[in-house]
Amino acid sequence: MATTAPHEAQVHQVLATLGYGDAIGNEVLGIQKVLRRAGYESRIYVQTAEPRVENLTTDYRDLLEESHPDNILIHHFSIGSRASRVAYALADRMILVYHNITPPEYFIGVNRTLVELCYEGRRELRAYAQRCDLALGDSEFNRAELEQMGFPRTGILPVVPGFDHLDVTPNRILASAFDDGWTNILFVGRMIPNKCIEDLVRFFHTYRLRYNSTSRLLLVGSQSGFEDYLALVSDLIVRLNTPDVHFIGHVSNEELTALYDVADLFLSASEHEGFCVPLVEAFRKQIPVVAFAATAVPSTMDGGGVLYNYKDARHVAALIHAVLSDQVLEAEILRAQDAALDRLLRANFDQTLLGFVDQVRRARRLPHPDVARDFWDQFERADELEELREYRPSAYQALPKKPRIGGQRSGTKEGP
Repeated sequence: MATTAPHEAQVHQVLATLGYGDAIGNEVLGIQKVLRRAGYESRIYVQTAEPRVENLTTDYRDLLEESHPDNILIHHFSIGSRASRVAYALADRMILVYHNITPPEYFIGVNRTLVELCYEGRRELRAYAQRCDLALGDSEFNRAELEQMGFPRTGILPVVPGFDHLDVTPNRILASAFDDGWTNILFVGRMIPNKCIEDLVRFFHTYRLRYNSTSRLLLVGSQSGFEDYLALVSDLIVRLNTPDVHFIGHVSNEELTALYDVADLFLSASEHEGFCVPLVEAFRKQIPVVAFAATAVPSTMDGGGVLYNYKDARHVAALIHAVLSDQVLEAEILRAQDAALDRLLRANFDQTLLGFVDQVRRARRLPHPDVARDFWDQFERADELEELREYRPSAYQALPKKPRIGGQRSGTKEGP
């Protein structure tokens, strides 16, 4: 009688989307390299991927055929994700990685969809407390949030950012316009409300008026989906009559490293961060950092840079001036940033990750939580609808809508 060979445990990752050049995307690719070097078969399952990295991914629906109780899914939790719900329902063991969800109140009056998604995402996350074998935050701030939400087994998988995306030949076509002897104050990140771009404008306005009229503010990052917020910030710029504020938008890695090269100071006013990779990117590029001391920012900076605790524009402008006008002080700040970066890079990411994988493999198997009896039927129907929406949009638009209740369709969001 033939015997079946024992299953060799595989360790895969699942997430909603793999982006190009963003912090989570870089971490996902780094995790895969570590797992493959350790001998694990490892794939990245996604709903969607940015075209430049799509070839590195596998459709999340393939998990249905490739799932196995001895496999481990490293699940990067994200809001409103079908891939997340499929991972929940499968028999594989799970390590959940939490990159944080911005509190929904930041998006009120700016992006109604995100208000709903962030609220639902934080509520949905709690359902994974008994589903996952281990829940990891990429900072102590994130780990503590998991613990507060009832996750019994938590840990920290530190972000040890790779800098390959910055170690490229700079594309100076964009940055050359700013390489003219003026003082360049830089921020890198999405143009979204929790980043408090309006505060950056206020701080720059005061610094420019009080200390340095030959200075500019460079705002680098995606603006997609937040046009209303951007309009509010633009209105503030007009009302303050502040020139030399430049919205650069999303840039390539080659353009990003060139912009870091012409920057004199990195300024952040963000009030909610799970880690904030651009801070350590600035450390690596030898740019002094001045940042608001909120959420995970102090632990990420780890004694480097300059933190401020209240948002008085005169106070922050004076800090900026002190850093940029005193070479001895600036050199001391850069030394502290170098030391913080060295501590971060000395963290043995490979050993930490593989230790967590081994911990889950050796642990007693948890009972799988109940899944609704019609879950897979609903999944198939949703999949059919998605195919219809993608390949026959006119037919999708012609589908009957649920009746409106109080001006909205019952059980649906406004619109298709």
